[in-house]
Amino acid sequence: MRPDSLNDRLAYRRHVGEQIRNRRLAANLTQQALAESAGLEKQAISHIENGHASPRLDTVWRLAQALGVGVADLVRE
Repeated sequence: MRPDSLNDRLAYRRHVGEQIRNRRLAANLTQQALAESAGLEKQAISHIENGHASPRLDTVWRLAQALGVGVADLVRE
């Protein structure tokens, strides 16, 4: 997806959050457990999963590492 508009960017941000949530739930992790494993705050996980925040690349990398997946698994459509 090439985010050409604000709506596209917001939709993509929600998509990434949903991928993170889906992977977290599949791994049977709480937001707190994922946050601790990735070195983040629980509130940051909540904001990302709910599409209220756009994670930086290094944050996506840390989340991917904590979930045992590749970055592409979290960001591709």
